[in-house]
Amino acid sequence: MAEPVRVRRLTDQEGQKLQQIVRRGNTSSVRYRRAMMLLASAGGNRVPVIAKLVQADEDTVRDVIHRFNEIGLACLDPRWAGGRPRLLNRDDEDFVVQTATTRPTKLGQPFARWSVRKLAAYLRRVHGRVIRIGREALRCLLARRGVTFQRTKTWKESPDPELDAKLDRIEDVLERYPDRVFAFDEFGPLGIRPTAGSCRAEQGRPERHPATYHRTHGVRYFHGCYSIGDDTLWGVNRRKKGTATILAALKSIRAARPDGAPIHVILDNLSARKGADIRRWAKRHKIKLCFTPTYASWTNPIEAHFGPLRQFTVANSDHRNHTAQTRALHAYLRWRNKNARHPDVPAAQRRERARIRSEKGIRWGGRAAKAA
Repeated sequence: MAEPVRVRRLTDQEGQKLQQIVRRGNTSSVRYRRAMMLLASAGGNRVPVIAKLVQADEDTVRDVIHRFNEIGLACLDPRWAGGRPRLLNRDDEDFVVQTATTRPTKLGQPFARWSVRKLAAYLRRVHGRVIRIGREALRCLLARRGVTFQRTKTWKESPDPELDAKLDRIEDVLERYPDRVFAFDEFGPLGIRPTAGSCRAEQGRPERHPATYHRTHGVRYFHGCYSIGDDTLWGVNRRKKGTATILAALKSIRAARPDGAPIHVILDNLSARKGADIRRWAKRHKIKLCFTPTYASWTNPIEAHFGPLRQFTVANSDHRNHTAQTRALHAYLRWRNKNARHPDVPAAQRRERARIRSEKGIRWGGRAAKAA
C-alpha cells in the first residue's frame, strides 16, 4: 500500500513563514491557499481532508505538497502556463530588440526609421534567421522590453582639440584649491515680459499673466560670479556684454579675496574673455583664467546655479521694468546666500567673507544700476 502524501518536516523558518501568511492573509489568494495546504499537511491532515478545507481538487493538493518537498517555499508562487507555446526564445527576443534599435539604413533598408509593419516584414525575411511575429505581438514585445517610439534629439560634440587638457585643469583646481576657485558666466537675455512658470494654486485655477505685444524695454544680461569655497553667488544686470563688463566682474571676484593670493576663475572661452586687456589685468592681479572647452559650458560650476535663479525670479513673473527685475534678482541672491549651507567653512570665516563681498558687491551693483 502506498504511503500517504505528506510534506517533509518543516524548518523553523518555513513554519513561521507559513503561519505568518495564513494568519495575516494579506497576500494573494493563491499563496494563501497553498500555505494552508502545507500547514494542514504538516499538522497530520490527509489529502482528502485538506482538499475539503481549501475547496480544491485532491490532485492539486498532492502537486503542491510534492512541489514543496522539491523546492521549498518557492512553490507558493504560481507558475502560470497554458495557451499556445512560445514561438520566440530569449535569443530571438534579444535579436528583435537589437534590430528595432538599429538604424534601418545600416541594415540595407531604404528608410530612416522602423514602423511596426516594416520591422515585422524585415524579420520574416532576414537572411539566416527567420522570425515570424505578428504586428501586435511585436508591439507588445518592444513595450515589454522598454523600446518605445520617441523623437530624436540633436547634440553637439566639442571640437576643441584641448578638450581633455581643459577638463583636467578644471578638475585639478576644483580639487586642489576649492577655496580659491571662482566661476563667471552671463545669464540672459532678460526681457520685460510676462513669463510662464509654475506655482501652487487651486486645482484648475492657475495664476494668469497678461500677454505683451510691444516690448520697448530692451534686454539685459545678468553677469554672475560664484565662489566655490563658500557657495556664494552674486552679480549685476548689464545692458550689453563686452570686455568692460567682464573686467568689472573679475575685479569684484578679486575683491572677494583681498589677501592677494592667487585665485582661479572658470569661464567660457568666448573671444571677449580672451582679450589682451583682460589677460594683462588678470596676470597683474594673480588671477589664473581656466577656460571651458568649446560647446562644453556644462563644465562651468555656475551653470547649475542659474537654473534656480531662473525658476524663482524669472519664471512666473511679470516685472514692470528692468529696475524691478534687477531688485528681484538681488533680493533672491541675498536670500540664497543667507540661507546657504557651508558645513566645511567656520562661521566666523563665513561672516567675514560675506561682509567683504557685501561691501564690494554693493559698489559694483551701484555702478551697474546706474548703467542700466
